[in-house]
Amino acid sequence: MLFKALSAAVYGIDAHIIDVEVDYSGIRTKEDCFHTVGLPDAAVRESRDRVRSAIKNSGFDLPPTDIRSTLLPPT
Repeated sequence: MLFKALSAAVYGIDAHIIDVEVDYSGIRTKEDCFHTVGLPDAAVRESRDRVRSAIKNSGFDLPPTDIRSTLLPPT
């Protein structure tokens, strides 16, 4: 695991604390592969493109590797 942080997810009118874990494989591929797993919600599936755009618009290059973001209830 490269990075771990706490965040919040909204379910209806309630907010719940969640763990956000990010890892990358380090193996170079032809294209970047950004996967978001956990908390099955349409907004989470759509966030892949928003995160990819935010990284590029911040002036960083998205490495051509497998990046996995996991959203889970805290342990």
